[in-house]
Amino acid sequence: MTKATKQISKLFAAMVLAGVASHSFAADTIKIGIAGPKTGPVAQYGDMQFSGAKMAIEQINAKGGVDGKKLEAVEYDDACDPKQAVAVANKVVNDGVKFVVGHLCSSSTQPASDIYEDEGVIMITPAATSPDITARGYKMVFRTIGLDSAQGPAAGNYIADHVKPKIVAVLHDKQQYGEGIATAVKATLEKKGVKVAVFEGVNAGDKDFSSIIAKLKQANVDFVYYGGYHPELGLILRQSQEKGLKAKFMGPEGVGNDSISQIAKDASEGLLVTLPKSFDQDPANVALADAFKAKKEDPSGPFVFPSYSAVEVIAGGITAAKSEDTAKVAEAIHAGTFKTPTGDLSFDAKGDLKDFKFVVYEWHFGKPKTEASPQ
Repeated sequence: MTKATKQISKLFAAMVLAGVASHSFAADTIKIGIAGPKTGPVAQYGDMQFSGAKMAIEQINAKGGVDGKKLEAVEYDDACDPKQAVAVANKVVNDGVKFVVGHLCSSSTQPASDIYEDEGVIMITPAATSPDITARGYKMVFRTIGLDSAQGPAAGNYIADHVKPKIVAVLHDKQQYGEGIATAVKATLEKKGVKVAVFEGVNAGDKDFSSIIAKLKQANVDFVYYGGYHPELGLILRQSQEKGLKAKFMGPEGVGNDSISQIAKDASEGLLVTLPKSFDQDPANVALADAFKAKKEDPSGPFVFPSYSAVEVIAGGITAAKSEDTAKVAEAIHAGTFKTPTGDLSFDAKGDLKDFKFVVYEWHFGKPKTEASPQ
């Protein structure tokens, strides 16, 4: 096989793996890639991301676009799979897209961000919370959500100060996001003098959690923190109820999805979840929330408004830089403050928000979540 043939073969394989078709773009538009899971076990979170970003593009275009150009959404499915995310990132580069809202899962965002940094593509993730993503001194990588290094302590402090359980277990799904935040929670609890009796990983995709539940019962655990996503925790909740484990559960924003109640049914009642503020409930965002509802889209998902804000930051950066050159736009984003539905956003040298707070909510089966009050 010749070198040229190998290159063509690699490009074709990447396109197939990415699950995206070739795009033809208008020359007078600014292309915004939206990269996240359209398929796979956490596609519901991708729905939030695509909904928020596309609404921002639509509303910015309705106001005339950016410097006389309309924004053009280009959608990519990475299924929250790291290998597929790399293929998507390469496809983004090959398509000539210079700005990306994404990715969503931390384990997909990190390898994709390596490619974007090397190729001069600005990436703003509205959902990936692992501190590792922005710890490498990259100039092209930003996020419009907080870090697990803040979310973990927020959860751990709430558990220690308000729940005050007797025997705690901390579980995770052995993935970058889940294990990372679980480790932060464990460290916070131990710093507060709360002993973690069980700290173990389960396999993402597993359906039977009998063995770990038996271990939790044997240890007389009365509180369980889970780092990971809703498909596994939903099953753990349901099976724990069936097997008589009397414990309070808590998880990060990765479990804050209505699907967890579809899986766990009433076993999800009272689940504690750390989430971004309910931006859709902000009086300043009533019109925007209504615009989502008019399209039969739910504005309450944790990644909807941060995705909208990511597009606004890109648009604001282009305007401030008076250029679409990504190096200049990145400098403008680092230097600027951007008015968005999630607040006035400014970024530190690593591309993280200077101020972002997670809120503890209580999940209710078949009813809206409520902000948790100290117990």
